Amino acid sequence: MTVLVTGGAGYIGSHTVLELLDAGESPPIVLDDLSTGFRWSVPDGAALVVGDFGDADLVADLIERHGVDEIIHFAAKIVVPESVADPLGYYLNNTAKARRLLATAVARCVKRFIFSSTAAVYGDPLHNPVTEDESLKPVSPYGRSKLMVEWMLEDTARAHGLSYAALRYFNVAGADPKGRSGQSTPNATHLIKVAVQAALGLRPKLQVFGDDYPTPDGTCVRDYIQVSDLARAHLDALRHLRDGGANLVANCGYERGFSILEVIDSVKRVSGVDFEVEMSQRRPGDPAAIVAANARIRRTLGWTPRHDDLDAIVRQALEWEKRLMARAADTEAV
Repeated sequence: MTVLVTGGAGYIGSHTVLELLDAGESPPIVLDDLSTGFRWSVPDGAALVVGDFGDADLVADLIERHGVDEIIHFAAKIVVPESVADPLGYYLNNTAKARRLLATAVARCVKRFIFSSTAAVYGDPLHNPVTEDESLKPVSPYGRSKLMVEWMLEDTARAHGLSYAALRYFNVAGADPKGRSGQSTPNATHLIKVAVQAALGLRPKLQVFGDDYPTPDGTCVRDYIQVSDLARAHLDALRHLRDGGANLVANCGYERGFSILEVIDSVKRVSGVDFEVEMSQRRPGDPAAIVAANARIRRTLGWTPRHDDLDAIVRQALEWEKRLMARAADTEAV
């Protein structure tokens, strides 16, 4: 069975491609427009096709030529404040193009579809840890754009028999423990990535957006999941569907949260650098606290975290950032 991975040259996508290859799966086909991904992040053994996942003719051709039975869909815009400023761009990329992808998958008899969703579908939840049964009240166009795809999947599965899993991510961090991939986008907004860059002198300071939230230290609280653990959840979900398991919507997280200041303390501790931190105003669309309840994914998929250690996650991110710096220096020297 051949898997098509959209966005497979990006952060989570490249780790999932590694997971597929490490598990002995047939070489996956990666479809990525390289707007935020990198050609060099696609592992040996996977075929990269540079293109738009919203290009129905291209996707149909890939499905036919490679005998694609399954799609893992990562490609999306993911920056919450950007979505507030450019909602139509987010609805086009994340929702309208996903509709085209789904329509092509159904027309070409793709059997299984794994969707990269987000905890942003919950908005500012009333309860933490938040379960999958929490009311869905996204507060940003980004969260709404993803929730619409979940709805499309549910309706498409009912009408056409497509098997699917929608995995709701919380905050993804860290890097492949073997050093093969990591968060490589220069202007990424992920907290641990940004804090590590500040520690290495790549940023003059780190901004904290809001210190007056109703949390223990006033800063936002998040559940940070290590990227390889998350990648393995995708393969677990695929196996579940292959075995005839029911369609699934599940949180991916560790069921414990850290505040922004706690994460900054970890980065300072691991790096040994006391970088500057500047308090700024809140950003639109940021909930105060959101932590994953993970009983469903543990029970249904048998998924068990292997890298649930904040300092270890920070250390992976730090080492990967050093690798990127060395890569950039080598490129400049050529």
